[in-house]
Amino acid sequence: MTRSKALALRARIEKAAVSLSDEEALGGVELFPAWAADTSYTLNVRVRCGRKLYKCVQAHTSQAGWEPPKVPALWTEVAKPGEIPVWRQPTGAQDAYHVGERVHYPDAAGPVYESLIDGNTWAPDVYGWKEVVLDDGN
Repeated sequence: MTRSKALALRARIEKAAVSLSDEEALGGVELFPAWAADTSYTLNVRVRCGRKLYKCVQAHTSQAGWEPPKVPALWTEVAKPGEIPVWRQPTGAQDAYHVGERVHYPDAAGPVYESLIDGNTWAPDVYGWKEVVLDDGN
């Protein structure tokens, strides 16, 4: 296969990957384009960075040093359905928690909290959360 054919095939693969659900996308992270500096990203576009998949939460043109794990104001890691993430401090409305979202706090071994309000930027031990006891993984 020539380089030009390989690049054309890669473009088709990336175009088709856009239609995958987040759950399906997690099974094929390598199908998504790698994050790159000096690239225009639109809301909800997904990219891979390392072995993880990220979704753009604020449209922007990337810069060196703005890799997804480093800039939660621009990117959120795509999580497996049902997986409860560890709480992280929101940087604004684009990544604030909403009613019903659950997190572990203060770390992955900590209890699970559920947000009681939309636009929640408070830590679970401060305001707007209730501790929940999970039964049967729910």
